[in-house]
Amino acid sequence: AAEEGGPCQSKMAGADGDDSLYPIAVLIDELRNEDVQLRLNSIKKLSTIALALGVERTRTELLPFLTDTIYDEDEVLLALAEQLGNFTMLVGGPEYVHCLLPPLESLATVEETVVRDKAVESLRKISQEHSPVDLEVHFEPLVKRLASGDWFTSRTSACGLFSVCYPRVSSTVKAEIRQHFRTLCSDDTPMVRRAAASKLGEFAKVLELDYVKSDIISLFTALASDEQDSVRLLAVEACVSIATLLPQEDLETLVMPTLRQAAEDKSWRVRYMVADKFSELQKAVGPEITKNDLVPAFQNLLKDCEAEVRAAAANKVKEFCENLPEDNREQIIMTHILPCVKELVSDTNQHVKSALASVIMGLSTILGKDNTIEHLLPLFLAQLKDECPEVRLNIISNLDCVNEVIGIRQLSQSLLPAIVELAEDAKWRVRLAIIEYMPLLAGQLGVEFFDEKLNTLCMAWLIDHVYAIREAATCNLMKLVEKFGAEWAQNTIVPKVLGMANDPNYLHRMTTLFCINVIVHCCGYPYREITTKQMLPVVLKMSNDQVANVRFNVAKSLQKIGPVLDSNALQTEVKPVLEKLASDTDMDVKYFAQEAISGECLSSSTIVDKLNT
Repeated sequence: AAEEGGPCQSKMAGADGDDSLYPIAVLIDELRNEDVQLRLNSIKKLSTIALALGVERTRTELLPFLTDTIYDEDEVLLALAEQLGNFTMLVGGPEYVHCLLPPLESLATVEETVVRDKAVESLRKISQEHSPVDLEVHFEPLVKRLASGDWFTSRTSACGLFSVCYPRVSSTVKAEIRQHFRTLCSDDTPMVRRAAASKLGEFAKVLELDYVKSDIISLFTALASDEQDSVRLLAVEACVSIATLLPQEDLETLVMPTLRQAAEDKSWRVRYMVADKFSELQKAVGPEITKNDLVPAFQNLLKDCEAEVRAAAANKVKEFCENLPEDNREQIIMTHILPCVKELVSDTNQHVKSALASVIMGLSTILGKDNTIEHLLPLFLAQLKDECPEVRLNIISNLDCVNEVIGIRQLSQSLLPAIVELAEDAKWRVRLAIIEYMPLLAGQLGVEFFDEKLNTLCMAWLIDHVYAIREAATCNLMKLVEKFGAEWAQNTIVPKVLGMANDPNYLHRMTTLFCINVIVHCCGYPYREITTKQMLPVVLKMSNDQVANVRFNVAKSLQKIGPVLDSNALQTEVKPVLEKLASDTDMDVKYFAQEAISGECLSSSTIVDKLNT
């Protein structure tokens, strides 16, 4: 850190001898404290200090102090870089905003990347508050100093500042800025070339079209051929911006040779970036180049030797097909894209298969009913049977796309048997995954179809030998009742659930209680008769169960049912049973019975009472 004391500190800390400014003096002292936390605390309250000092003293004392003081903790520097970006009004407004440049310039050269990035962000922000004259007099010289700095850190920071000052300076200064950017694009340090490549598209957007053609294209070509793949892949990102700026007739000669080269780059990371940006590139270059150049390139990416690239391309299949020109979309998909998609369905890498499964269903709306039935359904079926759970679930969660195109009957004949098979899979995690998607499936297929084909399955899960399945099945039941309504529950679910109360397996009897809890929760007061006449008698009868776990769950259920019962049922039926359970020999049964007695359901008026008054 800088030397202790100094006139600047004593002047500021004095704060004109005014006692009311004592806390400010403390904050100022803390700016120099050896304790990092105190320094950080003071930096975060820099605006308070500036307000107390006033705009003139902030400019003449606080900012020079901050510029000269060397903080070595990144956390403190980061906070300082952020604070200074919001300091314009505290130094006297736009007229004096250039006073903030020295400390931010210093911060833009430090070693820690996050600090430099924050300093550049603040510089970009305050550049907008400079007048055109101040930009040329104060801001642009700062950019030039950074761009020609000895350390790569300052040169990387400069890359982020060219585009914010270029539009508002004179043509002479613009020429200098372009020259500096050109120099940094061929810097000896890869980190600087990376920074320049990452800002190439942004810089191109503020340049005049002639300079885009004369300057940017040559830089783009050079960066896309850089020896470092980390530079080349950033040039691909810039390609999208550059292509959108150029007239259609210039794309073939100025952009496409470089893009073709990137799509076949020896580094998979560069090819990955091409795949990742493919939809944006497609929109930027237009239908003709897409048909002639991008379709073959996309085929190659879908067949790439690197799984990461295939997965990125697979993710773009639906979007790419959607954006194809309508007049020959179907022909291109069927001839060029679908054969590649068929291969990916049985890819050796599960990430590739999962990426494809998340978008493939969307092809059905593009290709129509006949093509879906003939060409896509077999692929969906294969994916439904895939050993990777994510692949199966991606298909199930998008079934509604296909349902809209081919109709429920065709869907049930082709895909449903595979879903049923998974629902009965020997691996409980597979069964669990299907349960979790059942409400979604039920909503897509409708109540009649569900009752006919899937209801039995849902009931079977309630008596599964794995607790996680029974628990999920109960939760599933609640979602189904919410979807299909209380009347459906009364006619379809309640009789089957109540039938389980006599099951010889106590775990299944407990599941009855769990199901009753969720059904009551969903049906509530409007359907209290279902609770009072059908479910309550069963719960009360189960209070005599030989297994203590069942009995204490009866107490818990009665507490949950209580609010929808009328006071007569509570007093004459529920209370005697709870009192009996409260004197049970089992400690847990006693505890939960007493909880229920002292709980809401017996100690206060019920919903029914409130509604009747």
